[in-house]
Amino acid sequence: MNRFKEKWGITSNFQLAIILLVFSITGSVAVLVAKPVLDLVGLDKEALSPWVFWPIRIFIIFPIYQVLIVLIGAIFGQFKFFWAFEKKMLVRLGFKQFKDRE
Repeated sequence: MNRFKEKWGITSNFQLAIILLVFSITGSVAVLVAKPVLDLVGLDKEALSPWVFWPIRIFIIFPIYQVLIVLIGAIFGQFKFFWAFEKKMLVRLGFKQFKDRE
């Protein structure tokens, strides 16, 4: 656990608990928000093949999650951690403009 805390710059067990709480809340909220978004777009589980429905659902949940992780992290006072986490993810996805300048 100390190696994880050191790698991510986490200073206390309390901060680690908050970060894990934010991850769990964000995942749950993203899944809850996906249903109304799918309804709004008109995608129905019964009308589509599971091979089509689930990839579309995941594709829709992913950007929702990315926004929510930063927002919920900020609410819990961990904006700096989650913004760094998000920038790292965006760079890995090919958005090089988010890469930190050294």
